[in-house]
Formats: sequence, structure tokens, C-alpha cells
Amino acid sequence: MLKEILEQFYDEEIIKADGFDDAVIGIANDFCEPRLVYSVSQCIDILRNEDMAYEDAIEYFTFNVSGSYIGEKNPIWCWDIYK
Repeated sequence: MLKEILEQFYDEEIIKADGFDDAVIGIANDFCEPRLVYSVSQCIDILRNEDMAYEDAIEYFTFNVSGSYIGEKNPIWCWDIYK
């Protein structure tokens, strides 16, 4: 999905989260600025595939990924882990 989004918004600056390309679930136009939307559950799965325990993956993601502020075009994190 990321490839198609980047092709459609080729003239926009879009900030990606390194290593989480497969967790992109869409794009949001926040005040006319496109921002990638990531599935947190898919991000956690990606971290767990790196032999990280579930609790460690949540902690790492919360502090090192979603807790990072890159700027106004920071990605949006969809917390879809509530099952």
C-alpha cells in the first residue's frame, strides 16, 4: 500500500517510519498535509518478528517509535490492538 500512496502523493513530503512499511494502512489529510497512518498492531507484529516479547515490543514501540516527534507531518498511529 505504501508504494501506491507515495506514487499518488509524489509531490508531497511524506514522513515514513523506518522498518514499518508493511504496517501502513492509509493516509490522512490533516489540515491539507498528508500523513501516513500506521496500524499499531501490525507494528507490534513486525517488532515481535525480531524475537521481541509482546510486552517489550509494546514498550519499545511506545517510547521509541510513536513517542518520537519528527514534526507536523509526523505519522499517525492507529491503536488497533484492543481485541
